[in-house]
Amino acid sequence: MHYFTPKRCATTNKIMYHDKVKALQAAEDSRIERGTELWVYRCDFCGMWHLTHRNPQLNVVRISQKGSRKPYSRKKGYKPRYR
Repeated sequence: MHYFTPKRCATTNKIMYHDKVKALQAAEDSRIERGTELWVYRCDFCGMWHLTHRNPQLNVVRISQKGSRKPYSRKKGYKPRYR
């Protein structure tokens, strides 16, 4: 039996979609099958379309009082050290 292996972005390792319509269809299929809402964006590295679980319109850059960007980690309980 043959299984389709999608091409992946070398930098982000996400599935590449050639156009926005196919990516939107994949996001809709995921919403129907899994109940998860996904958004579509164009990759800065490969120029193809990818899916993400974060809303790109709500993408806010966290800025500290010093004006530099805070370190961000998805690890639960992570607290950055300040010097």
